[in-house]
Amino acid sequence: MDLLERAPLLEELSGVLAATAAGGRVVLLAGEAGIGKSAVVRRFTERQPADTRPLLGACDPLLTPRALGPLHDIARQTGGRLDELLDSGGPREAVFAAFLDQLAQPSRRQVVVVEDAHWADEATLDLLVFLGRRMERTRALLLVTYRDDEVGPDHPLRGVLGALPQGVVHRARPEPLSEAAVAELARRAGRPATGLRELTGGNPLLVTQVLAAGDAGVPMTVRDLVLARLAGLPADAREVVRLVAVVPTRAELWLLEQAARPAPSAVEVGVSAGLLVVGPEAVGFRHELLRQAVEGSLSALARRELNRRVLEVLAGAPGRRVDLARLVHHAREAGDVEAVLRYAPEAARQAAAVAAHREAVGHYRAVLAHDERIPVAARAELLEDYSVEAYLSGLSGEAVSARKAAVDLREAAGDREKLGETLRWLSRLHWWDGNRQEAEAAAARAIAVLEPLPPGHQLAMAYSNQAQLDMLANRSEAAMGWATRAIELARRLDDQETLTHALTNIGSARVNGGDPGGRVELEEAFQVAVAAGLEDHAARAVCNLATLSAETRDDRHARQDLDRALAFAQAHELAGYTQHVLGHRARVRLDQGDWTGAEQDAQAALAEPVKGGPRVVDALVPLGLLRSRRGDPDAAATLQEATERAFATSELQWTAPVAAARAEYAWLHGDDRRAAEEAAGIFELAVRDGHQWFAGELACWLRLAGAPVRAPAVMAEPHRLLLAGDWRAAADAWRERGYPYQQALALACGDQDEALLEALALLDGLGARQTALRLRRQLRQRGNLRVPRGPTRATAANPAGLTGRQVEVLGLLAQGLTDAEIAEQLSLSAKTVGHHVSALLAKLGVGSRREAAAAARRLGVGSAKVREPGGQS
Repeated sequence: MDLLERAPLLEELSGVLAATAAGGRVVLLAGEAGIGKSAVVRRFTERQPADTRPLLGACDPLLTPRALGPLHDIARQTGGRLDELLDSGGPREAVFAAFLDQLAQPSRRQVVVVEDAHWADEATLDLLVFLGRRMERTRALLLVTYRDDEVGPDHPLRGVLGALPQGVVHRARPEPLSEAAVAELARRAGRPATGLRELTGGNPLLVTQVLAAGDAGVPMTVRDLVLARLAGLPADAREVVRLVAVVPTRAELWLLEQAARPAPSAVEVGVSAGLLVVGPEAVGFRHELLRQAVEGSLSALARRELNRRVLEVLAGAPGRRVDLARLVHHAREAGDVEAVLRYAPEAARQAAAVAAHREAVGHYRAVLAHDERIPVAARAELLEDYSVEAYLSGLSGEAVSARKAAVDLREAAGDREKLGETLRWLSRLHWWDGNRQEAEAAAARAIAVLEPLPPGHQLAMAYSNQAQLDMLANRSEAAMGWATRAIELARRLDDQETLTHALTNIGSARVNGGDPGGRVELEEAFQVAVAAGLEDHAARAVCNLATLSAETRDDRHARQDLDRALAFAQAHELAGYTQHVLGHRARVRLDQGDWTGAEQDAQAALAEPVKGGPRVVDALVPLGLLRSRRGDPDAAATLQEATERAFATSELQWTAPVAAARAEYAWLHGDDRRAAEEAAGIFELAVRDGHQWFAGELACWLRLAGAPVRAPAVMAEPHRLLLAGDWRAAADAWRERGYPYQQALALACGDQDEALLEALALLDGLGARQTALRLRRQLRQRGNLRVPRGPTRATAANPAGLTGRQVEVLGLLAQGLTDAEIAEQLSLSAKTVGHHVSALLAKLGVGSRREAAAAARRLGVGSAKVREPGGQS
């Protein structure tokens, strides 16, 4: 059957496939349910020549999705090492590498299809990022379909789309059928077309279902259409359709034969009715919406019974590889608690092994819902594993609750070693949840529980955990003491994990305290971790080295350290560390005058698929500073988000930069009193902890705001010079470091017009419009009548006085994009886009998006080009 109005889209896809001769590509095929994505994919793969191999995988709407479900589908088609690794539970890195090797084969072109990525598990999302960043090494095409109307700003797939490299991504979408196409389908069905396009919106699935519904009383919903069709089938055909309906995606022929034993004619009737399709190995519905309509019509008892029959066949299928996630799904739907207890723990462990942490959490929740039927020791172990997966999923509150329940069980059982271990973990989880007081208490208790026992790995890690807490609180002497005890015990036990952890703590404490010798311990920690295959510990060591170099303004090492750490984190797909390092590199580039690079790094950091945790602050601060200095209206919202994340931790590494940024924002807007308040709150803490850069920066903001300030005993040289009144020497010190903005601020403290004009030239060159505006006012207040007007790039481009970013937002808004779609295009948050839209509506003097679009056309503001997702704005 021909696909109406899809030839241009098929040609478009063929063009992208042809381009893979020069390197692989990614196509994102988006659209609402029923718009025809699967039909286009099917036709596209069918029309390829024999030397092009399609590899088809799909994500399933299971209660808890299969970990790497699409890859398991594909492995059954490829066989070989990929299939062996997945079957044996091989490490995720090896699985991903084997698949990349498969795609890199030069002998034939391959088209990889991942359908319904809006249902993808966490590991599959990681796989998409992994492949996207390496597709250019292959000649393959990765074709991903998803429902864009179900992918909101917080959907996990959104972060993946932002992390894909722009250069390899092509976006496509099937459009609704036109009035002419709908009329043609109606003609073929012998039905009138009047009102059909308006009724269905041109959605192909709805059009075909309405046309097949019969003449009288056309129903308005897919559910009504399907159930009317189902009611007209013979009893045996209805039974087949209902059984297939409880099997998400498709039912294998062997499963259908054993669970229902249908006559072939019963299946054929379901196909003739337009409900089912039969492939070489499986039966499924024509569309997931049809399956859901039938499944939702089943009574609770019928649904349980059908799932029980499916579970019985799947569980008793010798020699067949059945995903445990499918068994858990049908066990839960059948209300079979014993089967849930039997399969869910192993399904969770398998999901965790491939970093499908959200899916592991789902399985642990399912089994722990029946915790009264689980023996105490096994329940404690399940809770501990559950807490780790919740932590890795960004569910810190859930992780803490599970770990506290495990502590109670371990304590009641009198297992002191296990109790000590789980208390140490509880300390870590409390810290991540922003509760330092409870973290400190759990850490101390872990040591107290473990010290009376024979020294072992758990005690060594408890010492190192305490060292980490002290290091993060800038208690360097205490941190080095605990880390030294941990290192001594680790070397005696040949405990490489504790050794690298403790070396990282002691090295970080020393570098943070101004001792460059700490670099030696950090390098050793990295080498120990790499040799032991502990990639997370290796990343922690090399990233601490890099971010501390940036934080302490070690200009000799910072850029090289950051680039090295970023390469390691990206090579190992460690999104949290990647975000952390990119944020710090953004701040370094901002300080060094590379504002374009700073914005790119900050936006790339925010696009990383990371949920929860404070590391996003590292990117929000330079981005907020950049927007503040330019006078962008969304600066306040950016800094507010940074504030909420940073102050939840009570840690100086995040609170001090945010306090300084908020002080600068207030000062730039002429609110010196508030600027002083913002800086004063954290200044004393920075002085107490002896952080020379944080203390000095906050002291200088107090000075610029006109507040009395005592010079800290320890602070960086440029700050010391400024506070001593030697603004010229401070400016020279910043110039020698290559920090033009800080140089301008120092010059702005001078009492000579010549210095102020020099500062103004630096600020205009950087594009610091808001900072330059304050300085121009200062010059005029001094009586200088020859103040340079300065650049007017932001307002000359359009008569409405919009900023460059607002012009971009307006161009996309004029094309009918929603805030979420604009956010994806420009790598912003939907909240930030909302602020932009509000600001431009006010500037244009209009009250609606439609009026704004009309104003854009009237003012000649060109439409922004909709880019392929994945790059920076």
